[in-house]
Amino acid sequence: MKPIPAASSDPDYRQLADDIKRWGREFGFQQVGISDITLGEHPARLAEWIAQGFHAGMHFMEDPAKRTQPDVLLPGTRRVISVRMDYWPADTRANEILRDPTRAYISRYALGRDYHRVLRKRLQKFAERIAEAAGPFGYRAFTDSAPVMEKPLAEQAGLGWMGKHTLIINRHAGSYFFLGELFTDLPLPVDAPVSKHCGSCSACIDICPTKAIIAPWQLDSRRCISWLTIEYDGVIAEELRVPMGNRVFGCDDCQLVCPWNRYARATAETDFTPRHALDRASLLTLFLWSEDEYLRATEGMALRRARYPSFLRNVAIGLGNAPFDAAIVQALQHRLPEAEAVLAEHLRWAIGQQLKSRALA
Repeated sequence: MKPIPAASSDPDYRQLADDIKRWGREFGFQQVGISDITLGEHPARLAEWIAQGFHAGMHFMEDPAKRTQPDVLLPGTRRVISVRMDYWPADTRANEILRDPTRAYISRYALGRDYHRVLRKRLQKFAERIAEAAGPFGYRAFTDSAPVMEKPLAEQAGLGWMGKHTLIINRHAGSYFFLGELFTDLPLPVDAPVSKHCGSCSACIDICPTKAIIAPWQLDSRRCISWLTIEYDGVIAEELRVPMGNRVFGCDDCQLVCPWNRYARATAETDFTPRHALDRASLLTLFLWSEDEYLRATEGMALRRARYPSFLRNVAIGLGNAPFDAAIVQALQHRLPEAEAVLAEHLRWAIGQQLKSRALA
């Protein structure tokens, strides 16, 4: 990548920073913060996390130079403008769905339009507005789309602190928000980080269904339901299947139990409104989808990140954990003859679980 060009003018950068935060709110971001590009202890912590295998073979994490040095990823970068945007939909009945083993739980961030598209478009317009005032300047927009340590950068920019579940928490807004960044060559004044307020609370650690949060601020992705259901295409360890319950795409448990999320506000972004009643769909309904139906229903959604066979694998685990239902057994058996090896393994397991449930009834 070519170095970004130097800004063509010398505005009042303190006033510009104040204006940037105001414009950000006008573009639908709930908060904007500015940080420098040094990441303190985070590069060393990332290296140790990878060395222990906690990244679960996600090789895109193994690029420390670009991930830990913003000016290597984008030469000329001097500051990072971090933003957050609330995504929590109103009336999602999250806990109610988790308690109903016949329904599919989909992480609430994935129920609407793909956040990558929403934030990227908004960040581009945001940058163009900055350029109207500052003149042409170097920048690049990111939203979970490149080797960027967005959570440490957001923490340094004062958007919140890193919770023990490794997500950013804001004391006035909880943690249900997306992050995005503008890497820029503008020498803007930086914001101060906020203090941490988790205290002795261990609710997120205690609630994790698969015990993936092995210690405060340490997540073993290999046990994390979000990684298992979204990133991983293989056979899920049998010991983790029952704890997964009815979670078929992602997991919100550590956030649902966080005391700070009592301050979370429902998003005003219509793009994040749940689509196709996926916030309350039954497991069996989703399992009966053909691949074409799955692709149509998930078009333009982050949910599409799970390939169809992996999605069926996830739903099959949920069906195995559901109360006995002859219709469930029939549906599982119907898919078995043509299933790929990975899916077939989970179908057989789910059928066995259903039959155990019938025997115990």
